[in-house]
Amino acid sequence: MVGRILETDGCIAEGAAYLAAIEPRFAVALAQTGPLPLRRQAGGFTALLDAIVGQQVSVAAGDAIWRRMQAAGLTTIHGIMAASVEDMRAVGLSRQKASYAQALASAGIDFDALETAPTEGVIQTLTAVKGIGVWTAEIYAMFALGRADAFAAGDLALQESARVLFELDGRPNERALRKLAENWAPWRGVAARLLWSYYHIIKSREGIR
Repeated sequence: MVGRILETDGCIAEGAAYLAAIEPRFAVALAQTGPLPLRRQAGGFTALLDAIVGQQVSVAAGDAIWRRMQAAGLTTIHGIMAASVEDMRAVGLSRQKASYAQALASAGIDFDALETAPTEGVIQTLTAVKGIGVWTAEIYAMFALGRADAFAAGDLALQESARVLFELDGRPNERALRKLAENWAPWRGVAARLLWSYYHIIKSREGIR
């Protein structure tokens, strides 16, 4: 099932209130973060390419590369298909990410169909493309598709934020965080936004681009 779609700030507030009611630690975090951001973006090729660009780089570096790609016309399927690997390396992409961009451009993904596909199906479709892992697919489901229960458990900032908020002995790995998050359904996507906002407070830097 597709489940709830996060479309407005009111949706986020509803999810945050639910989480604060079932988990006192979330209530504590929410009191510090204040209202959570919606952080929706348009779906499609460009949004997914942006997620690939942001993999394993700082916020500042990812933004700088993206601006250069925009200036060079390298944020569309046509632009990527017409470019060489060296063209993409010239704007800051690694050779590996350039190959991922080409794989995405040639994958023929039906982005309209993803809008109504179950989240599990979205992840399966996207991870079939070279260079797109579960984290990237889940980020797309969360922010481009607005899936209220999608949760990128492999995100290091989420793991670290959960460690601090829940006073865990160590940073949980992806499996452990996914298990912990089971109780937060059907608002795990809002829980992620809360944990990222809390991470920003405790680390004084952004947890995600």
